[in-house]
Amino acid sequence: MERNCNIDSKGKLFRLIIGLLSVSGGIVLVSLFNYDVLISYTALTIGLMSIMGGLFAIWEAREGWCVVRAIGIKTPF
Repeated sequence: MERNCNIDSKGKLFRLIIGLLSVSGGIVLVSLFNYDVLISYTALTIGLMSIMGGLFAIWEAREGWCVVRAIGIKTPF
């Protein structure tokens, strides 16, 4: 699958903001787990997955390419 630019500047900004919020939230969850405020490994897993997903969204914003649009699903941004 070739990665051609398939989102405009509005979509890039949206993915960047969502990515930054997701990474920030994931860092908060992992930090709370590390300081024993949250003792559930579920919180740790959600935090790590949030960080990974956020980094992917930031990468999509940087590349101008959306995987969901690439497989044929129309997104509003």
